[in-house]
Amino acid sequence: MKSDDSLNGVLLVDKGPDMTSHDVVAVARRCLNTRKIGHCGTLDPMATGMLILVVGAATKLSDLLMSEDKEYTGTLKLGQVTNTQDREGTVTEEKPVPAFSDGEIKAAFEAFQGDFYQMPPMVSAIKVNGVPLHKLARKGQEVAREPRFVRVYGHEITRVELPEIDFRIVCSKGFYVRTYAHDIGQKLGCGAHLTALRRTRSGHFTFKPGNHTTFDALKQGRSDEVRAAMMSLYDVSKLRGA
Repeated sequence: MKSDDSLNGVLLVDKGPDMTSHDVVAVARRCLNTRKIGHCGTLDPMATGMLILVVGAATKLSDLLMSEDKEYTGTLKLGQVTNTQDREGTVTEEKPVPAFSDGEIKAAFEAFQGDFYQMPPMVSAIKVNGVPLHKLARKGQEVAREPRFVRVYGHEITRVELPEIDFRIVCSKGFYVRTYAHDIGQKLGCGAHLTALRRTRSGHFTFKPGNHTTFDALKQGRSDEVRAAMMSLYDVSKLRGA
């Protein structure tokens, strides 16, 4: 079937767990019968929530949309460090979790507020000499990385049931929430890793009834439903106040 090159717009997908961002793009290409689709801001397979797909002429907006701040909700588990900084990895260190006070937990989170440098994890898509770090990590290699300048605009601790802590965070592009969880664990002295992550907002985009689709709808080829959820370039421009 000939590719439909008339489609242009932005499609918000509520990504489920256990799939890559690339998987979502591949299934969207088949559902919409168009080649020109990309995504803005990778979500790890473990993570759920907002994945922005750009279709047709909207692919030119990719860098612009990726550069905006993001909001996530997540859960970290104290007492265990993993080699990926999340629950997908192998536990490399275990320590007992003290009965931290609310003040101690609050202080650890506040140490990572505002502007600071974050060391990207080895398991990431960042390239060193053209090779993604995660490929080197899978071979057991660790290489020197450059710290990245990042910003946390705001955070909220929403549940503390040790060893678990739920939180909400608004951060800049290029921010690794699993590294944030790992670093908070280091600050508290007992280690931690990320066990759940959901992206709830990206820039001006939030989930509202009718403005997004799901992986199931894409996989089942419900193209009319998916097209109805797509935002036109005009809609995107208006949303961003342009």
